[in-house]
Amino acid sequence: MLNAPEPSQLLYKIMRPEDLIRSMAFGYLHFNRVDCYRDFKDADLHDGEQLPGDVRGNTATKFEKAEHFSAADYYVRSRSRTYACCFSLDNSEHIWREYADGSANGKIGLEFEFGKLRARLNETLHPDKCMLQADGKPCIQIFSVNYGMVDYVDWETYRANTEHLPNPIRYTYLKDACYAPERELRVSLSALGMGEFAFADGSTMAFSDSLQAQFDFRSAFADGTIKQILIAPGSNLDFLRVEFGKLGIAAIEGPCVRDGDPAPCALRRTT
Repeated sequence: MLNAPEPSQLLYKIMRPEDLIRSMAFGYLHFNRVDCYRDFKDADLHDGEQLPGDVRGNTATKFEKAEHFSAADYYVRSRSRTYACCFSLDNSEHIWREYADGSANGKIGLEFEFGKLRARLNETLHPDKCMLQADGKPCIQIFSVNYGMVDYVDWETYRANTEHLPNPIRYTYLKDACYAPERELRVSLSALGMGEFAFADGSTMAFSDSLQAQFDFRSAFADGTIKQILIAPGSNLDFLRVEFGKLGIAAIEGPCVRDGDPAPCALRRTT
């Protein structure tokens, strides 16, 4: 079982301004494939990987009807079909320092309410309502959606398979204790780690390094899913006002920096 916070828990996501503006303009949340995190310094290269202490037992466990395919193989394939969108439980100095580097225009944080975010994503990603595109071809929604707080463990010694083989998603929510300051909650999208997924024309689906999940930012602001936007000290406010203005959102005049900390910059829609 994954551990989820109370619905009222606030979540924080730090982004480069250009990335947020693009996400808002095209209406999506960005998900990285967990074995492809390379987009920030000190990214966890073992993200979603089976634990070192589990590998031997997983390798020794074979499938009855596929003798050359082990549980370890299953976990590797599952990892390559799992995506995550990551948030922090805390608006901490750590996340502002470690994430969203590389923009001359500063950094932006979004504050979400967990329960409303979960409800919105569950509705958006429901298989009966969601249609995905892969390689430009329409396909059904094949991903399971999970929400949980990451557990931080001693990566070299911890075991997850001592009693039984864990669900592959369990490895998505285990990270080395050195990452504990992240206080991470993640939303994951995972596809079955067996077989192949075929299109109507007979070609098989390739799982790209990332995917975009539909997300209506305007509605999320309106219903309180997104509580506020935070702007880091030193960010280019002129750039932000212009770009947000193009999206029909205007910053209310007033200080966006307080005591050297990222402070709320209240927003209102102009259209």
